[in-house]
Amino acid sequence: MNPWFQLVLATPVQFYIGGQFYVGAYKSLKNKSANMDVLVALGTSAAYFYSLAEAIKTIGDPGYHPHLYFETSAVLITLILVGKLFEALAKGRTTEAISKLLSLQAKEATVIRDGQEVKVPIEDVKVNDTIIVKPGEKIPVDGKVISGQSAVDEAMITGESIPVEKIAGDSVIGATINKNGTLTMTATKVGKDTALAGIIKVVEDAQGSKAPIQRVADTISGIFVPIVVAISAVTFLVWYFGVAPGDFAAALETAIAVLVIACPCALGLATPTSIMVGTGKGAENGILFKGGEHLEATHKINAIVLDKTGTITKGKPSVTDFEVFGDERKVLQYLVSAEKASEHPLAEAIVEYGQSINVEVLHMDEFEAIPGHGISAVIDGDSVFVGTRKLMAKEGIEYKNHEPRLEEMETEGKTAMMIAINQEVQGIVAVADTVKETAKAAIGELKSLGIDVYMLTGDNTRTAKAIAMQVGVDHVIAEVLPEEKANHIKELQLQGKKVAMVGDGINDAPALALADIGIAIGTGTDVAIEAADVTILGGELTLIPKAITLSKKTMQNIRQNLFWALAYNSAGIPVAAMGLLAPWLAGAAMAFSSVSVVTNSLRLKRIKL
Repeated sequence: MNPWFQLVLATPVQFYIGGQFYVGAYKSLKNKSANMDVLVALGTSAAYFYSLAEAIKTIGDPGYHPHLYFETSAVLITLILVGKLFEALAKGRTTEAISKLLSLQAKEATVIRDGQEVKVPIEDVKVNDTIIVKPGEKIPVDGKVISGQSAVDEAMITGESIPVEKIAGDSVIGATINKNGTLTMTATKVGKDTALAGIIKVVEDAQGSKAPIQRVADTISGIFVPIVVAISAVTFLVWYFGVAPGDFAAALETAIAVLVIACPCALGLATPTSIMVGTGKGAENGILFKGGEHLEATHKINAIVLDKTGTITKGKPSVTDFEVFGDERKVLQYLVSAEKASEHPLAEAIVEYGQSINVEVLHMDEFEAIPGHGISAVIDGDSVFVGTRKLMAKEGIEYKNHEPRLEEMETEGKTAMMIAINQEVQGIVAVADTVKETAKAAIGELKSLGIDVYMLTGDNTRTAKAIAMQVGVDHVIAEVLPEEKANHIKELQLQGKKVAMVGDGINDAPALALADIGIAIGTGTDVAIEAADVTILGGELTLIPKAITLSKKTMQNIRQNLFWALAYNSAGIPVAAMGLLAPWLAGAAMAFSSVSVVTNSLRLKRIKL
């Protein structure tokens, strides 16, 4: 309890560790405003210097019992900095998102130079170079196919789960994966001109331009600080000229007492404690907020943009329809057996479907993949064709009476294929990216919260509208290129909307970074998760309305905290101004307001989402 021992402990905390508050306060006052830094610097300085004055009194009067507040200033500075540390640790590391995007591009390319195939680093690829891309390799740069046929997985750029068939004349995008055929292509865009480089630039720009959320405590201190300083100054003048004329020490002591009792230590705790409990509650429920400001901002959302593939849908093709016009067991066995030999991603979906219902795979006598059309096989002496209208027409198989059903399936956004055995169509199988079970319920909840729901996709309008109708989305924005997604977010923001973007792919990263709140699906890519402000674990869409509800409840809790943080201290100001401030009263008011704030914050643990 020795005042000098306390002074030695409190001084480095006050001026070295807490020095940033003095710098922040100086900058704020220079800009003619008063933020949280001013309040902390003023309040802790008042407590520190009042305690120092009390310690000095013991020199002339060893029997004097000083009223010390060294611990008040030290604890306040420590707690506020601990809150800031947790927030800094939780915030996204934007450079990681960018480096992960850069790591997606191919490291080298097989280029034709002087008639020879040569492997060169990606940086050495020039426009108009002829490049060979083998199955399983990444397409090194943007270009056009010269020869060859293959299915290319463009999911990481376009977000669409079903691979795209590529033949001579088609465009290909750098960093996408060539699945099952060798392609010869010519480079059209290299280096900073590629689609991936464009996405990286948009993410960098969007993350750099995001303004920090104005802290609630700053707003309050902007009003509270000038009032307290004014009351303190008036108290000094009233005591010096009226109550105790000419007694400078008494007037100064009373003025400082006003500052000490008015310093709401709990105001420094009001926001961080609620945010710590709120983010913890979110994590328990599979909702990860990257920082306090994102938890604060989420409740303001009035428009939400959902990516289609991997967000509303599962992001993986699966069999949706299987219709048979002959022997069902035989048709299914022939279909699964023939597709088992194919490397096409749609074949994988059909084989998985067969495995799920324990279909026996038969031995094939012959097999041929016909790129862009389908497959042909011979099983037990029977000829089997699975594929498109083009394949049936080429083989002279009549299919016109099945045309209405094919069109109906395609209108629903499905890829439909016919199964012909011995020159006769015996069945139709449809494959599509299916909607998540909880999508419709989650979208209904978002609408009930008064939020406008939009669906944004690179897919064609017909498929997009079919999916939107299934889940109850009213606004559809389709056929959007990856680099254009962020522009649509900007358009909604210009209409005065607070926009949340929900996505899971690399192509969503710029839009996630630009939106007021970016929400990444936890089953998605690391880049999307890094670029977002909130991550929903496990891809459960019903967690999105829960995240908004949690944000609203946390903000309500912060407002209650701010009230309690100020109530006791404000009540103590007139007592201090009259010179009746007892040390126990100041200590009790500070302790009680801090305890009530922490207790109120802990109530958030018990809320139901």
